[in-house]
Amino acid sequence: MNKLYLECTSGISGDMVVAALLDLGVDQDMLLEALDSIPVEGFEIQISRTEKSGMDVCDFHVMLDAAYENHDHDMEYLHSNHNHHKEHHHEQENAHYPEHGNRRHHGHKGAHHHTQRGLREVSEIIVQSKITETAKELALKIFEILGRGEAKAHGTTLEELHFHDAGAVDSIVDIIAAAVCIDSLEIDDVIITELYDGQGTIRCRHGILPIPVPAVSNIAEENGLKLHVTDCFGELITPTGAAIAAAIRTKEQLPEEFTVKKIGLGGGKRTYDCPGFVRALIIN
Repeated sequence: MNKLYLECTSGISGDMVVAALLDLGVDQDMLLEALDSIPVEGFEIQISRTEKSGMDVCDFHVMLDAAYENHDHDMEYLHSNHNHHKEHHHEQENAHYPEHGNRRHHGHKGAHHHTQRGLREVSEIIVQSKITETAKELALKIFEILGRGEAKAHGTTLEELHFHDAGAVDSIVDIIAAAVCIDSLEIDDVIITELYDGQGTIRCRHGILPIPVPAVSNIAEENGLKLHVTDCFGELITPTGAAIAAAIRTKEQLPEEFTVKKIGLGGGKRTYDCPGFVRALIIN
C-alpha cells in the first residue's frame, strides 16, 4: 500500500502542495490540460525550478492578469509594518532558474469581468471543468472547508460568503490543481502529522490580522489539524493550504518504519527564515 506523507515544517499553501506533487512525478501535460478546461479567464500557469534554502525545488505559479490586485506574494505589502523582518534581503533565494525546465501555459488569458463569486459559482466552475469525477468531489470538498473557515472568520454564512477576484481565481486554480494531482497518484492514505506556522501579524484586504490567521485557525479547529507555532515571523499556512490539508488527510501519524519510494519538493513564493518548501514522500 502506497501512502503520501506531506511534511509541512515550513507551512503549507496551495501552490506548494501542487509543486511538491509535480516534483513527485505527476504528469505536467495532464495537469495543464485539466487546468486549461477551467471556465475562468485571467490566468496563466508557469511550472519551473527554483531554489529554496539551497535546495532545487519545483515552483507552480498561477500568474494573474494585471487587472487583478493580488498582494499574496508582495512581502513589503504583507509585512511592511514589521521593521524586524529579514525577508526583504533574500530575493536571490527565491529567484527562478528557467534553464532547469521553465514552462509557461497560456490558459484563459485575456479580457474578463470582475465578479463576486460565492460557493455556488465556484462549485459550478469546478463541475464544468474537464477533470475526473473523483477530482471534482475532492475540489468541492476543499473549497467547502475553505468557505466555512472564511465565513466563520467574517461572521457570515457559507451561502452568503463571497471571494474577491484575485483570491477566488488563485484559489480555484490551486485547489483544482491539487485535487487533480492527488487523484492521479492513486494513493491509499495521506499522512499529515502537523502544520507549522509562524507568528506576528499579516496585512490583508480587511486589515492587520494575527498569525495563524482566523480562517486557518477555524479550519484547524473544525478538522482537528495540529498546529505548531514556530519562532519564524510571517504567515506560513494559508487558508487554501489548510483547507487542502484538512480535505486530503486520512492519518496523522507516521508508521514506526517505512520505505521511501519517491520524494518531491514544492517551493513557496514567500521568503522567511525557514526552508520554504513542502516535502512530499511516497512511502510504504
